[in-house]
Amino acid sequence: MSDALDVQNITVAYQESTVLENAAFSVPQGKLVGIVGPNGAGKSTLLKAVLDLVPKLHGRAVFFGDELKKVRSSIGYVPQRGEVDWDFPTNALDVVTMGRYGHVGLFRRPRKQDREVAFQSLKELGMEDYAKRQIRQLSGGQQQRVFLARAMAQDASLYIMDEPFAGIDAKTERAIIELMQKWKQQNKTIIVVHHDLQTAREYFDWMILLNKQVVAQGPTEEVFTKEKLQQAYGGQLAFLQSAASEETGGLS
Repeated sequence: MSDALDVQNITVAYQESTVLENAAFSVPQGKLVGIVGPNGAGKSTLLKAVLDLVPKLHGRAVFFGDELKKVRSSIGYVPQRGEVDWDFPTNALDVVTMGRYGHVGLFRRPRKQDREVAFQSLKELGMEDYAKRQIRQLSGGQQQRVFLARAMAQDASLYIMDEPFAGIDAKTERAIIELMQKWKQQNKTIIVVHHDLQTAREYFDWMILLNKQVVAQGPTEEVFTKEKLQQAYGGQLAFLQSAASEETGGLS
């Protein structure tokens, strides 16, 4: 069985400044993966590079043993909320229905069953009462639930998410992680850029430590250690240790 994602020596530079250097790792299918690293480590750039949303100097990404253009409909992408135009005049149900375009075709009208799937996706995230609400009228947590519902409606095999927990309430965060765990039980793969080390060990069973290069990758219990975090975060480690709660067991 091919890996869900195989990243092969990707390098990205902006204005002659290297953001990623020979990033290489593989993700087995059916894993809930956290990409963790300090600010400026290139985490968001990595996601965009593997999805061909930013140019690469060299390297490539292989999905399920194939190139992106052949499996694009099987990949769901949830960008950071700050990258979305929330003033666009559309409602929550229409946004979620966009997740069905891979099934109906980009220039075809969604069918009745597609809108039913979209509405059911909103319902599973507790957003059915907001189906006709303009997206600009939603709170940050509600907007994030709408984008998760769109991903759910897509019924992808691989989900790639850029900081889905940023700036949301605890209730929405719990709803999102429960959805991710449900997808994992269905043997879907979820890759998440995450910034909170207090919850990383609890949320993810596979981890990639990144600081422009891949510092470590593999099962969380092998990667989430003091030594490897020191390599990734350097002088910030003392602060991170104090921030780690007893609930997550701290850093081993």
